[in-house]
Amino acid sequence: MKKIFLLTILVVSAMSFKSSIQERIVEQNSFTTGEHIEYRVHYGFVNAAEAIVDVDEKLQNANGHPCYKVGIVGRTVGVTDWISKVRDTWTSYIDASQILPQQFYMKKQEGNYKKEQRIIFNHNNNTAKLFELNDDQEKKSYTLPKHIQDVVSGYYFIRTIDFSKMNIGESVPVTFFFEGEVYNMRLKYRGKETINTKFGKISTFKITPQLPKNNFFSDEEAVKMWVTDDENKIPVRAEVSLKIGALALDLRKYSGLKHELKFH
Repeated sequence: MKKIFLLTILVVSAMSFKSSIQERIVEQNSFTTGEHIEYRVHYGFVNAAEAIVDVDEKLQNANGHPCYKVGIVGRTVGVTDWISKVRDTWTSYIDASQILPQQFYMKKQEGNYKKEQRIIFNHNNNTAKLFELNDDQEKKSYTLPKHIQDVVSGYYFIRTIDFSKMNIGESVPVTFFFEGEVYNMRLKYRGKETINTKFGKISTFKITPQLPKNNFFSDEEAVKMWVTDDENKIPVRAEVSLKIGALALDLRKYSGLKHELKFH
């Protein structure tokens, strides 16, 4: 369960990576400080987990850059929590002008397994350094592709993409870095769709990340995502077809958005 939950969060983030042909600076009018978003992860009517996304009330400094400090908490709930407890936290300091990660912190608690790390990015020479938390000794260094994202910064970079300018069936390459590995995907645009949510109906863009082969998802397009067709551009729903059953993620709560969500 914890692996499936993590893969689901990664897919949400993976949606947000655009081709590196787009040069920085990134202009955006979709989010600001003080934003709070919550998601419900469930099998049908059974709650399995939740993901809570927060942007700090003020810009922070990291590596000499003004940054959004964004944290994502992922945790199991209900019966799933009793079977296999997950308490994961990911925090990214995202460059406010480039929408790139400057620093990344991870704290994982999955059953009896615990792990804490931080990563310092250097986008001038496309490298990253890994440290164990509470230890200033560098454990490992990496050479990375240009404009790489982490799993948190990617969630916000999606909201700089103008899906209205993409043709149906068009796809773009996506790249992100997680736990020492570089992941390459393609993001395919499937058109507009109005969906039902707990808040009402809302117009969205439908996206399908094309996934590398794995043992959890049913095929390379097993994930479907719906992103609001407005200035916020937030994911409001995801559906994941697994080899056994299906998992869904829905918007549960939100506040502090830069623009009002328009449900009808």
